[in-house]
Amino acid sequence: MLGKILIYGASGGMGSACARLLSARGYSLHLAGRNQAAMAALADELQAGYSLGDVADDGFFETASAAAGDSLSGLVYAVGSINLKTLGRLKRSDFLRDFELNALGAALAVQAAVPALKKSTQGSVVLFSSIAAAQGFSMHASVGMAKAAVSGLTLSLSAELAPGIRVNAIAPSLTQTPLAKGLLQNETVAQSIAALHPIPRLGVAGEMAELTAFLLSTQSSWITGQIIGVDGGRSSLRVKG
Repeated sequence: MLGKILIYGASGGMGSACARLLSARGYSLHLAGRNQAAMAALADELQAGYSLGDVADDGFFETASAAAGDSLSGLVYAVGSINLKTLGRLKRSDFLRDFELNALGAALAVQAAVPALKKSTQGSVVLFSSIAAAQGFSMHASVGMAKAAVSGLTLSLSAELAPGIRVNAIAPSLTQTPLAKGLLQNETVAQSIAALHPIPRLGVAGEMAELTAFLLSTQSSWITGQIIGVDGGRSSLRVKG
C-alpha cells in the first residue's frame, strides 16, 4: 500500500476518476463529498472510508481530516463550479459561492490536513485551477477570479510548506464531466468548443487523474509550485489565423 490520499469532491466526475485510478495504483483512500448515494457507492466499490458533507459546512474539513487518519500521503481538492454569467447578471452570492467552493475550500482543506501530511515522508497536494485563470473568457468573471485565486494559493502554499509538502495545481480546459453537462449537451456547441483547441477535442477526466497520480507519486518529487495546463494547447498556442 502506497499510503492514504484524502480526496475532496470525490463524487464528481474529476474526483471519482482520480479515486478509481489511485485505488488501482495501490493507494488507500478517504473520500469526501456531498452526494450521499454516489459517495456510498464509490466507497463500497473502492473499499474506502468516506465523509459526507459540503465544503461550506462549518467543521467539515476538520471532520474529514480526522476521519482520514493521522497520516496522509496526499490530498486532492477536486471541487469546482462552472457558473457562467455576464457581469450584470452576477450577484454577490455568486462571487462568494464560487470563491468558497474553489479557493477558500482548497485553503481550508490543506490547512486541516497539514498535520497529517507532515507525518508522511513526502506529502503532496493537488489542487484544480482552470484555463480561465490564465486566459480571459467572456462570462467567466466569477469562476475565473476564483480559479485565479487557486493558482495564487498554489504558489503561496508551495513556498510555505516546502520542502516537506509539495503543492501543485492542474488547470484544465473544458472537460467531459457531469459538471460540464449543461454546456456539452448540445452536440453542435460541444464540437465548436472542441474545435477551438489546437488539439481539437475536449478533455477527459481520466487524463486529469493520470496527472494527479503522477503529482502525488515520488516520481514527481522535484515538482512543486506548478500550475500545469491540460488544455489541448489552448492556453498558449494559436494555430489558426
